[in-house]
Amino acid sequence: MKSQFKKAFIFDLDGVIVDTAKFHFLAWKNLAESLNISFSEEENEQLKGVSRINSLEKILKWGNKTISEEKFNSLMAKKNEEYLSYVDNMSKEDILPGVLNTLEYLKENNYQVALGSASKNARRILNKVGLNSYFDHIVDGNEVSKAKPDPEVFLKGCDLLGVEPKDAIVFEDSQAGIKAANTAEMTSVGIGEESNLKEADFNFEGFSEINQETIQTLINFKK
Repeated sequence: MKSQFKKAFIFDLDGVIVDTAKFHFLAWKNLAESLNISFSEEENEQLKGVSRINSLEKILKWGNKTISEEKFNSLMAKKNEEYLSYVDNMSKEDILPGVLNTLEYLKENNYQVALGSASKNARRILNKVGLNSYFDHIVDGNEVSKAKPDPEVFLKGCDLLGVEPKDAIVFEDSQAGIKAANTAEMTSVGIGEESNLKEADFNFEGFSEINQETIQTLINFKK
């Protein structure tokens, strides 16, 4: 069923709504160093929006390492366990500046809003920071088989919201996420440094730069 609202909004989670990227960085860095693989923030940037399996595959490739499937699965579980230890200490204080104002405006004006994240812990994080009620639908890593830059997570969000992809506005902080949105011909909004997100239709350092007029500009924009 098509939504009564022409435009809908899809938010990525990590680095857009909350800064869990720092937790991923710490956990991946510890994992990489346990394998004697150097890992910097530059490498971490390349893992944004990428699934856990694909992230570990990239790290192994960078270090020219081969490990058994058993070891691979063990490392993924250990990384996630460390990451969740950080997540479980999150609170509303971890919501990035300006995000709550934007979500409140969209909710007050009855816009459809979904989460589209590669994270399998999305619901857990939203619960910790108290944002569940702002999302009509949540699509996370448990419900999709293809990682960004494949647009599956966003296309599923559109289906649930009842809008055509061209009527979806996507907020993303990763190159893979922006590419996914563009591939699906959605309006792509980069959150973060413009130099990392050059392919986005719009770019903002953060949600503190986004106000009601900005949202209307995004709504009126056509590819």
